[in-house]
Amino acid sequence: MFQPPYPPGLPIGPEWVPVPSTSPVLFPYDGSVVAQAPVGTADLARQAIDAAVAVKKEVAALSSRARRQILISVADAITDQREAFEELLVAETGKPLVDCKVEVARTIVTLQASAEEVARLHGETVPLDMLPSGDGMVGYWTRRPIGVVVGIAGFNYPLLLASHKIAPAVAAGCPVVCKPAPATPLATLWLVDLFRKAAVEAGAPASSVQLVTGDVEVGATLVTDRRVGAVSFTGSSAVGHQIARDAAPTKTLLELGSNAAMVVADDADLDAAVDAALRGGFYASGQACISVQRLIVHESAAAEFAARLKDRLGEVVTGDPRDAKTRVSALIDERSTKRVLEWIESAVSAGARLVSGGGVDGGVIKPTVLADVPADAACWNDEIFGPVVCLRAVSTMEEAFDVVNDSRYGLNASVFTRSLATAHRAIDTLEVGTVVVNEVPGFRSDTMPYGGVKDSGIGREGPRFAIEELTVTRMAVIRPA
Repeated sequence: MFQPPYPPGLPIGPEWVPVPSTSPVLFPYDGSVVAQAPVGTADLARQAIDAAVAVKKEVAALSSRARRQILISVADAITDQREAFEELLVAETGKPLVDCKVEVARTIVTLQASAEEVARLHGETVPLDMLPSGDGMVGYWTRRPIGVVVGIAGFNYPLLLASHKIAPAVAAGCPVVCKPAPATPLATLWLVDLFRKAAVEAGAPASSVQLVTGDVEVGATLVTDRRVGAVSFTGSSAVGHQIARDAAPTKTLLELGSNAAMVVADDADLDAAVDAALRGGFYASGQACISVQRLIVHESAAAEFAARLKDRLGEVVTGDPRDAKTRVSALIDERSTKRVLEWIESAVSAGARLVSGGGVDGGVIKPTVLADVPADAACWNDEIFGPVVCLRAVSTMEEAFDVVNDSRYGLNASVFTRSLATAHRAIDTLEVGTVVVNEVPGFRSDTMPYGGVKDSGIGREGPRFAIEELTVTRMAVIRPA
């Protein structure tokens, strides 16, 4: 079992407080117990908000130097213990080791980039003499912390998603209360412990960063407290909608679902496109919001593309996530596995063709390729969050772009083409937050403005942009005496 390097209980206020109960965190691959995790309550959630409000002014007054120091210290600490973090993430998420290594690396980059953005958090002067009444006056604006931040993260990338909430809040001068997914709290608890220690070393209160675990009642308690300045959530669209309703009029930043599309033009490098489909469709066992789900291929290349894809599916090794060769392992729980299998079966019953996969091997869903999936099938229309890709042929690029846009989602999409004109047409036409050319739609730099449109959310992540989201402008207007 995992032996936590942090104290028992939950990091609330200046100390770690006891909890009324614990719950086992299970290794998704075989169901063994990883550790007992503390379970919070609505009362503890209110206590955390009280503590955050109490230190709000003190945190807002922290020097840029102190905020930067906190972030660098945590980045260094994770770097020093990266293998232990990787092993813990494999254990609590069931993601393959290769994906957990990427998660830790991206977390470190997020922390380092957030630290550097502290120095760029500034305003500018404004000319006030556009009207005669402004003659002789001085105007400028600054950015001020938005206040208490509530960050709620999904189960699939618990360390990274928590860092996307905590790091920008610290950089902006906001106290933050984080709530991890119930199934994956361990790495986030460790992260918060590192933040609290770094905060104290920098002269900041430990209450700058807190964490509460628990159920829907805990989450509702956090997001409905009117003393909260902003709520940042990563997860499903349905939950995001509920949070937005419950939190109103508090500002919400929502990074929601997707059914990411990859377009393959008639002039594409098919080997490169197939390689991208294999990498993009099955990493993290398909449990990523920007995993390739819809493959939209020009009809002149569709048959060859499908054949090459099927021939190479054997490269997607399934099995124990602790094995460095594994690319697809068990999903987070049995309910998710059952749902994905039901969606596959439903699509086939509705007329889709099963090119490969479709079953389970040792509790792991085989990498699955479906063709000719009806547009109203869940496998095509909704976010599957499993190792399944769906292939459809189109006759023109205009049709391909229309198919991409015929979705309630709009997070990331990609196009494979040798034509610069087609690439720019995709960038101009696709209704998504990011268009990627000749790479997987899931390509993401943690320094870019990341987020979606439509049902994929509102607001942007990435250190610079998330920090700005967690600040408000304050205008100063001065008429010299």
